Amino acid sequence: MVYKDRDGNIKGKQGVQDRLLSKLYGCVCGRLLIGILIRPWISKAIGKILDSKCSVWLVPVFVKANRIDLSLCEKKKFCSYNDFFTRKFTSDARHILMEKNIWISPCDGKLTVYPILDDSRFLIKHTWYTVEELLRDQKLSVKYRGGYAWIFRLSVEDYHRYCYVADGLQSTVRRIPGVFHTVNPVANDRYPIYKENTREYAVLRTEEFGDVLIMEVGALLVGKIENHRQEGLVRRGEEKGNFAFGGSTIILLTEKDRVRPDRDILMNTQRLYETLVHMGGKIGESIRKG
Repeated sequence: MVYKDRDGNIKGKQGVQDRLLSKLYGCVCGRLLIGILIRPWISKAIGKILDSKCSVWLVPVFVKANRIDLSLCEKKKFCSYNDFFTRKFTSDARHILMEKNIWISPCDGKLTVYPILDDSRFLIKHTWYTVEELLRDQKLSVKYRGGYAWIFRLSVEDYHRYCYVADGLQSTVRRIPGVFHTVNPVANDRYPIYKENTREYAVLRTEEFGDVLIMEVGALLVGKIENHRQEGLVRRGEEKGNFAFGGSTIILLTEKDRVRPDRDILMNTQRLYETLVHMGGKIGESIRKG
């Protein structure tokens, strides 16, 4: 897919995967096949294969095709494809900004930011969502009226570990079972994927940014959302978890008048571009109360 970097340069292109998904989601026969592929048991079965030693031959093929820089990784040899896919970067591979008023990205990915209207709705491409549908919690959804929904789409070539965006107290994690549509934007033209996909979320209570909702969304062939903690005190930059194989999404919800998105990211979203961001980098700032 096409997106922009922080310097405003257009990046990416429509690849084989994009064209294939467009065909699958764009015709009746393709959607019938998708109806099978999105089932959780399919993702679990493929996950077991990719966890096995016999999948390791895929690693050099994927590295070459996607120009993956293995010098950023703690280890260079892997025992399975998923061992490679969940690879961990060295401590200096990503710089986590620690200024308390700076709002940082929790992951590498392509970001879009949408205002949440006073009726708790927000529009992603051609699909309207409500916060209540996303969370399955009417009382909690009211908290984010007038705030922002931050959608981080992770492609298969992205780093699939993610971190906390601030110091705070995390609530217990809630899991919502569902299916596993691709998070490629083409799917959102046909299905309300963020209302249908398996997802987990928790609320992070922070001093600088208010109560931040953090949600991980599984996607096509992603059978695992692997979060390290269920609740408790956490620190900015601390690793929160990782996804197993496939594209996936992280969604942050922020309250009204608590976080100001960077102007280029808002402008890119309005012009239908995603913005390339990296874990720990600045994407906004706090709006100081009082």
